[in-house]
Amino acid sequence: MTYSFSPPSTCNVSLPGPTFQSLCNASAILVFMSLLDEFTRVDEKVSGICERITSIKEPADVYDYIVIGGGGAGSVVAARLSEVQNVTVLVLEAGDDESAVTQIPSLTLDLIGSEIDWNYDTSNETNCCMSTNGSCSWSGGRSLGGSTVITGMTYARGNPTDFDNWAAMGNEGWSYKDVLPFFLKSEDNGEIDRVGSEYHATGGPLSVERFPYQHPLGYTILQAAIQSGFGVSNDLNGEKRTGFSIPQATQKKGVRRSSARAFLWPARNRKNLDVSLNSYVTKVVVENDRAVGVEYYKNGDLKTVKVNREVILSSGAIKTPHILLHSGIGPKDHLTSFGIDVVKDLPGVGMNLHDQPGFSIPFTVNEPDVYYNNWATATEYLAFQTGPLSSATPIEITSALASNETTDDHPDIQIYPTISPTNCAPGEIDALQSTGKQTITFTTTYTHVKSRGRISLASNNPFQDPIIWANYLDDDRDVNGLLQGIEHILRLADTEAFKAQNFTMAATVIEACSNFTFPSSEYWACAVRQDTVPQFHQVGSCKMGPSSDPLAVVDSQLRVHGITGLRVADASIMPQVTSANVGAPTIMIGERAADFIKKAMYSTDCSKNLKL
Repeated sequence: MTYSFSPPSTCNVSLPGPTFQSLCNASAILVFMSLLDEFTRVDEKVSGICERITSIKEPADVYDYIVIGGGGAGSVVAARLSEVQNVTVLVLEAGDDESAVTQIPSLTLDLIGSEIDWNYDTSNETNCCMSTNGSCSWSGGRSLGGSTVITGMTYARGNPTDFDNWAAMGNEGWSYKDVLPFFLKSEDNGEIDRVGSEYHATGGPLSVERFPYQHPLGYTILQAAIQSGFGVSNDLNGEKRTGFSIPQATQKKGVRRSSARAFLWPARNRKNLDVSLNSYVTKVVVENDRAVGVEYYKNGDLKTVKVNREVILSSGAIKTPHILLHSGIGPKDHLTSFGIDVVKDLPGVGMNLHDQPGFSIPFTVNEPDVYYNNWATATEYLAFQTGPLSSATPIEITSALASNETTDDHPDIQIYPTISPTNCAPGEIDALQSTGKQTITFTTTYTHVKSRGRISLASNNPFQDPIIWANYLDDDRDVNGLLQGIEHILRLADTEAFKAQNFTMAATVIEACSNFTFPSSEYWACAVRQDTVPQFHQVGSCKMGPSSDPLAVVDSQLRVHGITGLRVADASIMPQVTSANVGAPTIMIGERAADFIKKAMYSTDCSKNLKL
């Protein structure tokens, strides 16, 4: 087969890290990784080097709208607001632009813990992550595009009942019927003929389609799902919302589509949109219960920018409450204990934090433990954006299954397999990373999590990370959900499809649980508390709800209770996490927020002459 590369880019743009080399610390593989990095950077189809956002050197003194955070929802809000020609929009993003290597799907697992990850740690855990001394590692994207730059890209909206439950909590306009049009507004589905137009759309900024590559063992898992009675769905976002499925993802023809690449990059030439990168926001300035500006640091200098209309906080479930607390908005006693002037006593700021707990079980199969990244697969990817590097993990399978805690039409268990794509490789074809067999890890998560944690201040220094208490598995129903997920994995392992491939459980007994019989339910109940697997689906810390809810931070139009001109638009507003990954719902929240703001724009006398 003959391969041909795109000509080198003529755009004189310096792209930030991480690089392939920085993700790999072994000198023996640096030649291969360095060449792969350079080819990726100059390949316009992959890196998008000629489409990038140019960070403004010095923002104006005042803007109509300031968006804090250019992540999953913030990019959407800024792009949509800047569609109105005669309003001005500023995005303040703490991180840099996306690096070239983030565009390659197989790099996903390598990006966790890199320089574009906030690299948070939870603390004081008593029910989870016990093997790491009661501290869980939490990931979050620190770059333009936020966590949509480092996550696995799965496009999972959640279950209709999730949104109907939000509405039932007093959040008018958030039922499934209300939010579906905003999912569709974003979407440009590359497989519309397969999935149909009842639940999907084309023409939006966000590319959605299956990855180009699927490992053959993926089809073995689907066969096992049928044999075990779980069934298979063509589209978990469509009519059949239970079973195992090959998911669609936010990527286009083998290249990641972060929220920033989908929404902000196409808007880069708008005169009314400015983006300031490496701009760390410390405070929303509030006077007389109205947001009037934002304080931030850039290049070590404290700067202030004023706002005419609204500030939109879109910094995620950890940073958004952190910024609110340093702005004097939060629980009164907590703020005063750090000497922070109370602007608004809102007890719910930082509360209701939750993430879906997970647990992983490794299996081996009768395949050699090869590196998937080599000269052949890298060449194929650079030429065509296909092959193993075009998938977040070579096996792209997910599921939605029901435990006995729920109903069949509102599943609460997710199971997915992973093979580490081992991008840090020497380059030789068929090179082995071990002398053993290929390992496939199955992770189960309990999506209807009941336990709640908290974000709180560690000090009055805005540069110090907050105290994060995840509090996984505090509620025994979460443990029971994981145990049933483990049972489902073992049920898959007992099928003829798995036996034909010699799937063999490779889990070793955890010493702290060795007093329980392996693999009994009592053993697994101990194990999930020892080796808890966070899913990085953190939500809820600025809960949406009516003013009668003592923990509500924003109302159903995402306005912060008691503060004019301040909204929150990110995953922190979810009162309850959706029954799957949270990337797609977060983008929908951005669409919903922009629509609320535009309607408010057009309803005011001074906005009659707004131009689209």
